[in-house]
Amino acid sequence: MGIQDIIEGKKQWRAHTARVKALPPDYRIVYQEMRKYLFKVGPVDLLGESLLPGVVDFFEEGAAGGKGVLELIGTDVAAFCDGLIKDSRTYADVYQDSIAGEPGTAGK
Repeated sequence: MGIQDIIEGKKQWRAHTARVKALPPDYRIVYQEMRKYLFKVGPVDLLGESLLPGVVDFFEEGAAGGKGVLELIGTDVAAFCDGLIKDSRTYADVYQDSIAGEPGTAGK
């Protein structure tokens, strides 16, 4: 990863956080909780994929439609997050592979 990639990634992250800050307060609170949860248990490629920006897109559409955030995702935020990452490889998977001694799978 070169310096240009780092700079571009930082620009993209700043634009992303500006979009989050523009959300209504209830959406921002739920987004922050989702982000914390996903950073703890989420997929290995969370930042490389469009998962978080996709959540912001979804929230922006819901807010524009006048819906409350819990109308969109339900009352169980963790279950909603689990549904988003159900087919993704998580850090827990990497850890399990490493302690199971499966060669070549710990970095995938």
